[in-house]
Amino acid sequence: MTRTASKLVAAALAGGTLLAASPAMSACFEMIGCTDSEYFSDADLRRLSCDALWTVRNTIFYENGYCFQTAKGKAVFSNVGCMYTVSGNVPLNRVERANVERIKVVEARKGCS
Repeated sequence: MTRTASKLVAAALAGGTLLAASPAMSACFEMIGCTDSEYFSDADLRRLSCDALWTVRNTIFYENGYCFQTAKGKAVFSNVGCMYTVSGNVPLNRVERANVERIKVVEARKGCS
């Protein structure tokens, strides 16, 4: 994860975080848990800002080798060592997939763009 990503997550979550340093490792966020082994609750996710939700969701993809296509994704995360250009091809485990879907639902309810 780039220094920009670490700063963004720390600021967005405002409670401190412990983040993975490279793909294929899970990140753990103090307020919601670890991306690959703990199911995030709707209540915990609703407390996060749209920016924090975006960062957590995309951290899951980053951890699993996604090659970011957007300017924001490229600026926040490194594409070094990435393997997948299509998000649907990224091999997520059951927990990661559930967390991504739950985050998307919360983002939609909050009107995040």
